[in-house]
Amino acid sequence: MKSPLEQNPLFAPAQAFVVQFGRETVVDTGHIAGRVEHVVSRKVARFQSLDELMAFMIEVLREVAETTHRPC
Repeated sequence: MKSPLEQNPLFAPAQAFVVQFGRETVVDTGHIAGRVEHVVSRKVARFQSLDELMAFMIEVLREVAETTHRPC
């Protein structure tokens, strides 16, 4: 039998992303660019700003929540 932590882990794989920052990223000026991949679905997006990065992640996390939501 799985422990409560194994059943409901703090860091679920369905909520994991890999973020790779490109050479054009300049942290001092706040310019970030690169690519992000959702680990489970393997959806990939390129981003040119923090807003674009966050928009992709939020969209995917909403999809995850919709597909894993189980009515009582």
